[in-house]
Amino acid sequence: MSKIIPKNVLDDIRNQNDIVEVVSTYLPQLKRAGTTFKTLCPFHKEKTPSFTVNQQRQIYHCFGCGVGGDVFKFIQEYEGVDF
Repeated sequence: MSKIIPKNVLDDIRNQNDIVEVVSTYLPQLKRAGTTFKTLCPFHKEKTPSFTVNQQRQIYHCFGCGVGGDVFKFIQEYEGVDF
């Protein structure tokens, strides 16, 4: 029997975890750059930071390799795990 987590529970967890705080525990070099935060992308090799985290929208995006998503997606990608 498959257990599905209700959407409101997922939304509560997402809202209680600031994406900047979560990402910075994995990527301590994350620094403010204007209204967003930037660092080197952990998902591909690069020399110029193209990985951005938007605290207001609670999302991340890499302009180099195109990955992006919310706090859950970041942990899934970084840790290599499924939801």
